[in-house]
Amino acid sequence: MSQSLSGSRFELRVTHEGSAENKAADYFAIYSGDSLQAEQGDDLIGYVHSWEVGSTVDGPGIRFVAFLTGCWLRCQFCHNPDTWHKHNGHPVTVARAMREIGKYAQVLKISRGGLTLSGGEPMVQREFTMEIFRRCKQLGLHTCIDTSGRLGEKMTDEDLSYIDLNLLDIKSGDPDVYKTITRNPLQPTLDYALRLSNLGRPMWIRYVLVPGLSDGYDNVEKVAEFVAGLKAVERVEILRFHQMGREKWHKLGLDYTLENVEPPDAELTERVRGQFRSRGLTVY
Repeated sequence: MSQSLSGSRFELRVTHEGSAENKAADYFAIYSGDSLQAEQGDDLIGYVHSWEVGSTVDGPGIRFVAFLTGCWLRCQFCHNPDTWHKHNGHPVTVARAMREIGKYAQVLKISRGGLTLSGGEPMVQREFTMEIFRRCKQLGLHTCIDTSGRLGEKMTDEDLSYIDLNLLDIKSGDPDVYKTITRNPLQPTLDYALRLSNLGRPMWIRYVLVPGLSDGYDNVEKVAEFVAGLKAVERVEILRFHQMGREKWHKLGLDYTLENVEPPDAELTERVRGQFRSRGLTVY
């Protein structure tokens, strides 16, 4: 990684113009492989949008968070649409990534923090993601993935053993609402959650609360009921919708359908938290 990758997840990062050739390469890479074809090890290449050091909202303790590019979902409220196409990221070798992470390893361990891979969707770049996680475990670091679980079937049980915590985004309990939000089916996410539950792998469930979109009482009830049946759920985080990604949509020339949506008020937020708490879940 070079210093140009340091910064905020909310900064617009576009390294390619999104030509037909680049988009074709993105989709080929997503459907047929992971990172650039390279030898396993130091020379394995992944694509990174940016990284932040010092985050306290992406897992326990102080986190080194790397935002990888590539994602199948097209969420209406996405605040990082510049991460959708994998080749919008900067090519980074495993060796360079680990040099950067290694600089902070001691601080991360002392704070009971570690590494979080976010995105985009880190599972799009499975080989790169797993090589980073394996090496971080060798350093004694806590590992965390921020994922929708859409590509969970690509992950082996051995892969999952290197991930200490899944920040699992369940964006709706109703399949039709989920498809409206993401343009993707809900079932792969549920299947991944059930698999993590059966394996006893720790989860923090994340639910983005968007007025008029994901706030329906019955929709929330379906999510809460499903989550209550999972093992190893340590907490539920209700993420209040915000407009911090709006300018990215504008600059990328994308149709932003939530232009006039306000963040959820305190009453709505507390109602939704209460629906989860009523099942005995720990809610933030």
